[in-house]
Amino acid sequence: MAIPLPDARELSDEVLEALRLRALRGCAQGFTEAAVADLLGVARETVSRWWSAYAEGGLDALPHDRSGRPKGSGRTLSDEQGRHLQALLDGHSPEQLGIASPLWSRRAVRELIHKEYGLLMPVRTVGAYLRRWGYTPKRPRRHARKQDPEEVRQWLEETYPAIEARAAAEGAEIHWGDEVGVAADAHPARGYARQGQAATMGVPDPHIRMSQISTITNEGAVRFMTYKGTMNAALFLVFLARLLRSTAKKVFLVVDRLRAHEGDLVEQWLAAHRDRLELFYLPRHAPAVNPDEYLNQDLKGQVNAAGLPNNKTELRSRMQAFMRRLLHLPQHVRNYFKHPCVLYAMGS
Repeated sequence: MAIPLPDARELSDEVLEALRLRALRGCAQGFTEAAVADLLGVARETVSRWWSAYAEGGLDALPHDRSGRPKGSGRTLSDEQGRHLQALLDGHSPEQLGIASPLWSRRAVRELIHKEYGLLMPVRTVGAYLRRWGYTPKRPRRHARKQDPEEVRQWLEETYPAIEARAAAEGAEIHWGDEVGVAADAHPARGYARQGQAATMGVPDPHIRMSQISTITNEGAVRFMTYKGTMNAALFLVFLARLLRSTAKKVFLVVDRLRAHEGDLVEQWLAAHRDRLELFYLPRHAPAVNPDEYLNQDLKGQVNAAGLPNNKTELRSRMQAFMRRLLHLPQHVRNYFKHPCVLYAMGS
């Protein structure tokens, strides 16, 4: 594997002078100009110019000026234009700037450059600019279009800090809860196949599904319950009763606004158990700020990794086995809180 060398135009005058002397020494010992140039990481024409000058006038005749096009002199965009485009990329989505794209892809940036400066630039060149500016391709974080940024800000900066302070004062545990459905025919991994041939996988009945409700704490505690069908208020209250039996402390439970989490039946139960459990609701359409979402992603990624189950019983058994392992892996559970979107809930 070739070892990359820095651009000679970035080297200091002292380093360039040392390269000239080494090039002359190599040529004097019989190495070809091309071999010397390749070894030192400079152009063959440069070595030829140095050797010709030395042959005619000795060391005093060596050229000390920098040859070649100055770095960046051939770029289409000026530094000022580059800074302006970066500000647009950092502060706006494509749709906000009238670009028909959900993400800042190379093609979307090319369209932005054309819109701002009337320049039609190859996609490959756009990619080179993005790398030079420090942008790299990433899997996007998803958020609902209906999400209210102000509601999220208020949750992060005001609501949750107040919940955390109350929990500390009252000796309560903060649990984060969520539901998830797992399908027997779901497999997130990719498979290899020969070029031109599809990777195939035999799947069971697509209607084989199981669901789970779980809670986690930033200390690594896990509680869960698997169930068939759809979560409703009665099933939610069954889980809350089990949750209270698992701890002697008061519980502050943070959940989303699923219909089963609200309603008269839930409110009546909460009123009767207010000394043991209080419910708090996350911002609407903001699942990324719930640490339990990352447990759900882990579950979906692992439960069918060894092969697809054949029936609901097998699927349920796999889900429960995964969760039981988590009961003995508190550090693994705490790692869910290290995602950038939920660091605020990690605690001290």
